Amino acid sequence: MTYDYIIVGAGSAGCILASRLSESGEYNVLLLEAGGKDSSPWFKVPVGFAKLYYNPTFNWMYYSQPQQQLAGRQLYAPRGKVQGGSGSINAMIYVRGQAHDFDDWAANGNDGWSFKEVLPYFRKLESHPLGDSEYHGGSGPIRISPMKGHTHPICDAFLKGCEELGYPRSEDFNGAHFEGAGIYDVNTRDGQRCSSSFAYLHPALGRPNLNIERHAQVERVLFDESRRAVGVSLSQHGVQREFRARREVILAAGAVDSPKLLQLSGVADRELLCQHQIPEVLHLPAVGKNLQDHLCVSYYYKANVRTLNDDFGSLLGQAKLGLEYLFTRKGPLSMSVNQSGGFFRSDDEQAHPNLQLYFNPLSYQIPKSSKASLKPEPYSGFLLCFNPCRPTSRGEVRIASKNPADAALIDPNYLSTQKDIDEAIQGSRLIRKLMNAPALKAVTVEEVLPGPAVQSDEAMLQYFRENCGSIYHLCGSCAMGADPQSSVVDKRLRVHGIEGLRVVDASIFPNVTSGNTNAAVMMVAEKGAELILEDARQVQVEMQQRLAV
Repeated sequence: MTYDYIIVGAGSAGCILASRLSESGEYNVLLLEAGGKDSSPWFKVPVGFAKLYYNPTFNWMYYSQPQQQLAGRQLYAPRGKVQGGSGSINAMIYVRGQAHDFDDWAANGNDGWSFKEVLPYFRKLESHPLGDSEYHGGSGPIRISPMKGHTHPICDAFLKGCEELGYPRSEDFNGAHFEGAGIYDVNTRDGQRCSSSFAYLHPALGRPNLNIERHAQVERVLFDESRRAVGVSLSQHGVQREFRARREVILAAGAVDSPKLLQLSGVADRELLCQHQIPEVLHLPAVGKNLQDHLCVSYYYKANVRTLNDDFGSLLGQAKLGLEYLFTRKGPLSMSVNQSGGFFRSDDEQAHPNLQLYFNPLSYQIPKSSKASLKPEPYSGFLLCFNPCRPTSRGEVRIASKNPADAALIDPNYLSTQKDIDEAIQGSRLIRKLMNAPALKAVTVEEVLPGPAVQSDEAMLQYFRENCGSIYHLCGSCAMGADPQSSVVDKRLRVHGIEGLRVVDASIFPNVTSGNTNAAVMMVAEKGAELILEDARQVQVEMQQRLAV
């Protein structure tokens, strides 16, 4: 079958693309998703991500390659394998990033991607309770819910402690003042997850010009003799199928699987293609390179007041929370467990905040086994977690073989620069400094992990190496830029040297944004859809002009 546009991946970006490209009714759109429907109630309940964390039905459950600087560990890299993608299984913190994150994109040869120029697309996608303003939209599909006024009382101790130490307060991390301590916003509507699948795709699925094929594992992009993308080949329930695209093929499979698909299709570094005996379509050396991520570590504390551990730690407590949510759509089940935190400078020499913190009124260990579940610590406790905002370590994604069923090799090359090592220590020092604030000391019995024995820079760094994990913000592996030697797509998200092929997802980030990346991915999709439609209109104008002659 033939469509105007084929979108590979129904994740945070793909759902928006499918909605926007089919909106006018002028174009036929096919959306391909390797997973199934997001029909389980766990996709609606905000804390349902705990049930999906190790669920192979809805999660690719990837792991990194052993990381030399992290004691040889393989870090878990969950990715959504379901309609809505990773936006269906994440913790829903809605943070755009700092203005200079996007100004750096523009400075990398990407005119049109400065913060001032992308802000309209952030505003377009969101519906904020404050309505239309300089920084917010009031009528977009994604509902933004400030958790301010609804968080656990112990979060107030964190905010007061930051104030006692002279740190600024941010009333809105997506507003005029990014820096400081505050309460996070989440993308929920009436106490339920508001993913791009629920907000964009579900309302659009009734359109006659939009088709979706689920459980469809795309294996390669098809090209004609002129090196133009003309379709895709996929496997669906064991059957090989091909679909053709009149206008474009758009990859929105994410920072792991978009570069993987390009490599399987012969658009990649020549040496990698030769290694796996894949016919070369185009030597594009940056495919899969420039991989970035946020790396975090948690400090655990025992409290002398009640925390969410006490509520989630018993069947009776869970039942009470469940009933509260069932009848009111409020309470802890309606929010993220990552409730307060902020953005801080490690020292006065920093031009911008370089550390992000999460203060969590629930303390839990990430289970080491997929057979274990997320459980709170057996005491009243909380945790304080940090990650550097703009790490400089760069890794890569590369195919393991020419077999599309084999997961790609993910090598983020964590902690491979001195800056990243320094910030791992600086973040640890910041946590210890904050925990000495009177308001936080007043609610703390003791530091459980790493504990008082860890004091020196060397010991803190070692704790980080042995206990840090990904916050699952993989990006940059099909970077946007002007130079085909160091980037994969141009400023209009077109793959260098290939006609009819774009990438629109987190892989196009030239540099990782400060904070959680899902909001920026949705912005990229909104802007990407507009670029695609602009180019389609331009083609139509040119055709009409030729016919007139």
